[in-house]
Amino acid sequence: MKRLFLKTLHFIYVRLIGIVNPITLGVRVMLIRNDKILLVKHTYQDEWYFPGGGLKRRETLAEAVRREAMEEAGATLGDLEFFGIYTNIPFRRTDHIAVFLCKDFTFSKTKDWEIDAIELFPFDALPKNVAPGIGRRIEDYKDGVQPKNAFGDW
Repeated sequence: MKRLFLKTLHFIYVRLIGIVNPITLGVRVMLIRNDKILLVKHTYQDEWYFPGGGLKRRETLAEAVRREAMEEAGATLGDLEFFGIYTNIPFRRTDHIAVFLCKDFTFSKTKDWEIDAIELFPFDALPKNVAPGIGRRIEDYKDGVQPKNAFGDW
């Protein structure tokens, strides 16, 4: 019941934000260690994602990605590399997502109301329900796309 309620709230939020704030900027971080990638599953979505979210006022991209990684995965990040910026145009809004890469991090599997699961997956054993944009970024990484050279559709 709680999951259905959160999914319904998320559905409404996504549609209203397109009216109130039609252009958004968010961040995501690829956390990679020993040929494994950390993914999170939100309580209100069925797919697996990189940790991330929207920026707050007076916050830099790096500050936002560090905050979101801590909030969603209990992750403390070391050095960050900018991987690329991507555009997603769902419903009536334009969403720009700045993706970072971090190979130096610690994390705890502490979950909260927003996060249902946090897992490190081997690249050859990813879950079937990885979000499409996340799957494309993982493929970009595996194909050797260089940080700072990736611009395109989410």
